[in-house]
Amino acid sequence: MIPWISADTLQNIVYAYTPKKTHKKIFPNSQLRGDNNDETYSRHHHKAIIKWYINQGKTSYKAISMVAETYLIDKDDIVVEWYQVTPEIVEKIIKKFGKKNIQSIFLVKHDEKQFVKDIHKSTTPNDWIIRKTKEENTFHKIAKMISEYSKYFEKEARKHKFTVFTMDQDFKKQIKKAIQLLTKK
Repeated sequence: MIPWISADTLQNIVYAYTPKKTHKKIFPNSQLRGDNNDETYSRHHHKAIIKWYINQGKTSYKAISMVAETYLIDKDDIVVEWYQVTPEIVEKIIKKFGKKNIQSIFLVKHDEKQFVKDIHKSTTPNDWIIRKTKEENTFHKIAKMISEYSKYFEKEARKHKFTVFTMDQDFKKQIKKAIQLLTKK
C-alpha cells in the first residue's frame, strides 16, 4: 500500500503559517466562498471560482515539492493528489529529481450531465459537493465549473506531455488503466 496525502492538507498547513493579512489575496477560494455551495455558486461565476482555485493552488507548490523531496530522498513512494497538484508543479519537481523518479497522471471530467448523475450516486464519505449542496441547480453549476477546470488541466497536462484520463464514462475501467500505467515498471 502506498501512502497518500491530499494537497488540501498541505494547503491548510501553509494557510496556518501565512500572515492573516495576506489570506484574502493568496487564498481567495477560502476567503470568498460561502458557508455552502448553494451560496458560493449563486454569488460567483464558475470562471471566477476556477481562477481562485488556480491562484490558491500555487500557494501549496513549495509544500508539495517538500513532500516529494522528503519521500524521494528516502526512496519511498507517495501519492499526492488534489487540485493543487498541477502540471506546472509536477514539471518543476521532475526537473529537480528526474523523470524516472516521478509518475504523474491527470484525471478530468467534461460531461456535465454525467457528472451530475454520478455525484448523486456517490458513496464517498464526506464528499464536499454532496455535503455542502442542497439545491439541484447548484449541482449543475458545479458540474460546469468542473468541466471548465478540466479543460484547463487537460491543456496544461498535454503541454507538459502528461497522460490524461477522461473519467466521464466507465470510471472503473479508466481507473484500472490509470493503475496499470502507474504500476508499469
